[in-house]
Amino acid sequence: MINPNATSLLTAGGKYGGIFPAPNNGSQFQGGNNLPTNVTEEIVRIDENVTDKFTIFGHFVAEQVSQNYGTTMWSGDNVPSIGNTFGNPSYAAVVHTAYVISPSLVNEAAFNYNGNRIAITPFGLVSAPSDFTFNRYFDGPNVQDRIPSISLSGSTGSNYTANWTPWNNIANSYQLRDDVSWTKGRHQLKMGGMWLLYAKGQDWFQNTEGGYNFNGFYTGNDFADYLLGYANSYNENAVKDTGHWNNVSVALYVQDNFRVNNRLTLNLGLRWDGIPHTYEKNNIMSNFYPNLYNPALAAVLNPGDQSISPNSPGLGTSPNPILANLPLYLNGMGICGKNGIPSGCVNGAWLNFGPRLGFAYDLTGSGKTVIRGGYAIMYERVQGNDVYNMAGNVPFAAGVSFPNVLLSNPGTSVLTGQTVSAEPPISGITGMSQNNYASPRSTQFSLSIQHSIGKSVLSASYVGTQNRHQNYYTETNLVPEGLLPGMVTSSALAQTYNANVPYLGYNSVKLGFNEANSDYNGLQLSFRGSTLKNDLTYQVGYTYSHTNDSFNSSGSGGDLYPVSDPYLGWKYDFGPSAFDIRNSFFTNFVYQIPLLKNSDNKLLKTTLGGWEVSGIVTAITGAPLNIGVTGQNVCSVVPNCANRPDTTGSPNNPHTVNEWFDTSIYTAAPAGEWGNTPRNSVRGPGRQNWNVSLFKNFLFNEERGTNLQFRAEFFNIWNHPQWIADTLQGGVSTNLGSSNFGAITNAYDPRIIQLALKFTF
Repeated sequence: MINPNATSLLTAGGKYGGIFPAPNNGSQFQGGNNLPTNVTEEIVRIDENVTDKFTIFGHFVAEQVSQNYGTTMWSGDNVPSIGNTFGNPSYAAVVHTAYVISPSLVNEAAFNYNGNRIAITPFGLVSAPSDFTFNRYFDGPNVQDRIPSISLSGSTGSNYTANWTPWNNIANSYQLRDDVSWTKGRHQLKMGGMWLLYAKGQDWFQNTEGGYNFNGFYTGNDFADYLLGYANSYNENAVKDTGHWNNVSVALYVQDNFRVNNRLTLNLGLRWDGIPHTYEKNNIMSNFYPNLYNPALAAVLNPGDQSISPNSPGLGTSPNPILANLPLYLNGMGICGKNGIPSGCVNGAWLNFGPRLGFAYDLTGSGKTVIRGGYAIMYERVQGNDVYNMAGNVPFAAGVSFPNVLLSNPGTSVLTGQTVSAEPPISGITGMSQNNYASPRSTQFSLSIQHSIGKSVLSASYVGTQNRHQNYYTETNLVPEGLLPGMVTSSALAQTYNANVPYLGYNSVKLGFNEANSDYNGLQLSFRGSTLKNDLTYQVGYTYSHTNDSFNSSGSGGDLYPVSDPYLGWKYDFGPSAFDIRNSFFTNFVYQIPLLKNSDNKLLKTTLGGWEVSGIVTAITGAPLNIGVTGQNVCSVVPNCANRPDTTGSPNNPHTVNEWFDTSIYTAAPAGEWGNTPRNSVRGPGRQNWNVSLFKNFLFNEERGTNLQFRAEFFNIWNHPQWIADTLQGGVSTNLGSSNFGAITNAYDPRIIQLALKFTF
């Protein structure tokens, strides 16, 4: 009963024998890679004083970087059978001029250039063995013989993928700016403006090799499903082309630093940003617009609801020759930059005005106690990944998504054994909401007081941030919620998903919105300075803070992630940020041991004096953990979502390595529903770390600077375990249904001692 394609990939050769390495430590594989990084840098700088009033400065930097990664970058790949080389040369150039018009008036003009190149090339087990049968749906020129992605998304969790490699990118940024500084009485005025063009040529994020997902739906085990060749889904893209995306930014500002008197200074400023959205210069970018979808042209689906009838209304053709003979469903699609549609697909963002206000007040007039405050509003665009993700849209590209198909032939249904229709595919769309895409806005404010005590400064600050119009994706092509329970429990009903969505003809319409909120509030305390003889310099800091957002991401958080529950929206995910560290303490110090430091005996001074000890100590409370689920659930049916379990009681967290949090209070949500467990509702373990260094300089000749330096560095000097357990770095099993649910699986490094000698002559 073992599928021959499954066997072929397990025995395909390569360093690990196949796409999944065999266990070498109990039931797990553990290993590493030899991953060299090569860096070369060239720098050129020129300074020219043309006249006493006119100067020119210029520099050019070229940095060649080549890194090797043991698993495929920017993907879910977590097996070492395939990796990639990341070539990333970058360049920067500046030409800056300054002209002194008068002693109180200076004009500065500059041209800035920044550029980088990315070339990602896969290595390892990339090509399929000769006995592997593809049976692809499309057969474009850039498919080659790459192995399809194989994702085991159940209890095993292994994922092999070449992703969309090989992949290339060229980015160039050109900026012109002019700034005028004018001093007039108590006013220091600065005003200016800039124009910037950011141009990027980038390959599309398209997996033309195809990809299978196995989640244990058939046997209860994802790897068993793989061995049988029973995939719960298959996806394939037809084309991987190259887009050329540009964005233009224009800005003007004026700032007045007004010294009201010897105790009060005001900072008064205003900035305007014109940041229309990124556009594709050749108009090969399309977006879905609900107002363009005509119900009278709703797609007619073939029996089985997995493809569109060739006699359906709403069909059109592609200008891409690879797809020229393939009818595509285009109802609701618009080409950006044509027929009245904005070139950036969404409405422009021109009216962005941001004040810059601040003050500094000497409370007593002695200069020892100062109160400062600030308030500012800043704007930004989603820089480009949202439009790059649209490269797979019809009519310029096409893709298919089939549920319940065979690994040996993605065109054959597991359930019926019949051939999946080769009629026009039901495609998925990634786009942006035209009228809900305002510029992301960040309002930042602070109030602080600093007081001088001898050679030290004590500081206390409140810092706050309110962010609005934050980006997220959400699935908009949703079936009525009442149908979901039946679709989760019945594969036959799940097959009817495409026939019950409002935009017939599309499996998914995932749109980006700029509507979510986030915030940060923090109390920041610090004490820094030195002793009277400067033998000891130190800094101590403590922050109590809380930050919230709705970024549903298992990685670093941020934009471009779909909300977990598309029916409820981003508020279902609103909660503590992945980096919400409530308590953070640190101290660092450098202590020059005074013993024999200034001895008149040169031998004693050189051999025994002049030792220096330094250290960095950090102590933080735990970061949040997000509890998820594995196996069949509502997100096995609804695209672009994530689920959490139900919470059925109050936790009694044991805080052990095998069970960090109370796993007994979690149960799977009812079929077709999202769980009531809040996002990031569990706290991982905190961390306390001590790094200490010991230095000694042996000076042989002061005039020539001949010197031997001894250095001993101790990382995690006390060698106590420090568990890795947070949403950002992983290290803990947080998915209900996993065999080790609740267990900590990773730790930071043990004590590391580093010894060095450096001879300078």
